[in-house]
Amino acid sequence: MNEREHRAFKEELFGQFARIGRALANPHRLELLDLLAQGERTVEELAREAGMSVANTSRHLQELRSARLVEVRREGLYGYYRLADERVFGVWRAIRELGEARLAEIDWLVRTHLKDRESLEPVGAEELFERLRRKDVLVLDVRPEEEYRAGHIPGALSVPLERLEAYLAEIPKDQEIVAYCRGPYCVFADEAVALLRSRGYRARRLQEGLPDWRAAGMPVEG
Repeated sequence: MNEREHRAFKEELFGQFARIGRALANPHRLELLDLLAQGERTVEELAREAGMSVANTSRHLQELRSARLVEVRREGLYGYYRLADERVFGVWRAIRELGEARLAEIDWLVRTHLKDRESLEPVGAEELFERLRRKDVLVLDVRPEEEYRAGHIPGALSVPLERLEAYLAEIPKDQEIVAYCRGPYCVFADEAVALLRSRGYRARRLQEGLPDWRAAGMPVEG
């Protein structure tokens, strides 16, 4: 390979890698990846969760699909989108962690909008796993039910946040509760813990979410 061929090879190679960078360089597409990490969804479901129009959501999904970051499964009239494989979540998680480490604006946003999180006594994945083995904790999955069905922590009860208050009579007060949701920036678990504590329960939140639990090699049912 001469110098000209070598240069052409390098430019084409890095151009292919840049396809992934371009697909990720949009906040809406990053949010869609975060949602798809919970399980496969239709365009309509993703649009509702992300607060976008169906047409705009579909356009962003096509960009992600063009970069081979998502796939679609057809069933009747519907297409169900999912992450292409677990490495896609790994890339999003790496971006998230790098942003937390290098961008002070992210820390400011979290502290401004997610106040008093440390008072909720976050539980790490390893600690929760050990406590599940000892059977001395009750775990609540406060995500939407379809996300619970797609995958959940073994033994966790599905109690979507909007139904939690009506379910309180079924929750024993003599056992500590850990609530979890989608990820570190999801507020469902924060709100669940705040409600439980206001009613006299001992409650904490899982520090991260189900995709991070899975990525750590922890068992998942569903």
